Amino acid sequence: MPSPQHPIDSGFNAASTTQDVIAGIDLRGKTAIVTGGYAGLGLETTRTLAAAGAAVVVPARDRLKAEQALRGIDGVGIEAMDLIDPVSIDAFADRFLAAGRPLHILVNSAGIMALPTLTLDVRGFEYHFATNHLGHFQLTTRLLPALRQAEGARVVSVSAWAHRQSDVVFDDPFFQHREYQPMLGYGQSKTANILFAVGLDAREAGHGVRAFSLHPGSIVSTDLGRNFSREQLLAFGVIDAAGNPILDPQRQLKTVEQGAATQVWCATHPRLAGIGGVYCENVEVARLVPPEDSREWGSDDSTRKLGVMPYAVDPAAADRLWALSENLLGDGR
Repeated sequence: MPSPQHPIDSGFNAASTTQDVIAGIDLRGKTAIVTGGYAGLGLETTRTLAAAGAAVVVPARDRLKAEQALRGIDGVGIEAMDLIDPVSIDAFADRFLAAGRPLHILVNSAGIMALPTLTLDVRGFEYHFATNHLGHFQLTTRLLPALRQAEGARVVSVSAWAHRQSDVVFDDPFFQHREYQPMLGYGQSKTANILFAVGLDAREAGHGVRAFSLHPGSIVSTDLGRNFSREQLLAFGVIDAAGNPILDPQRQLKTVEQGAATQVWCATHPRLAGIGGVYCENVEVARLVPPEDSREWGSDDSTRKLGVMPYAVDPAAADRLWALSENLLGDGR
């Protein structure tokens, strides 16, 4: 069977915005959950889905911050949840499932990036992997009954170009036997996001649940890059000498509305009907990076190189990650 990982002529481009991709789409009667839905790309996704008629649930670790950010947006509810706390995730999922509602859209948008020192959670799991991957793995698998009930659901995982920085190191995912580097921790978790979409789609497409992952671009105006210094951001070429964000969507330097466009497209657009398990960028299904273009990557390459690394969409690796995730979280996930 040929790989679905190739462009499909979406009709959009790197400069397309959330308003461009949601035009003409009616989400009345649909329910969505957006993690990280009260800041940055997640907030723009929440706003866009709600404006199209969806009832949006935003899980929040900081309820006050969420209430302030979401004030004035109709059709949005806030529920307590912390992605680093498995008990909190189970409680959120139990509440949602008890309501008996189908879940049509799940956007896993929350994340952390480039923690300067190796940080472990109370279970001993490295923080990027625990938050960006395991938290979303647990949430999604716990919500599967509601996703299946929708009879046509989509799960969207926000990954990043930084997946090129690291494959999932199955023998040492928590840096117990290798040197920790911030972008290796982040990059490994972003590869895990892509592999999770591959694994989820393979398991759930028959139940009407399709999965996608994506790179939104480099959006300096979000909080995700707060662990980078001004000198680092200058070196990456994402701010100018005055500290202002450089905007050039053709080089992945985007506004929030442009950055969130791809996740909204993955979550809603009919052009993706019948497709799943693919990594997207610039409101399009990405190409595979050819072998001759594979090498060690620097963060400044993110404005020049596109595509998904073959190891990130490898079905065997996706199965291995699924088994590891279930083992780490315990039986019944």
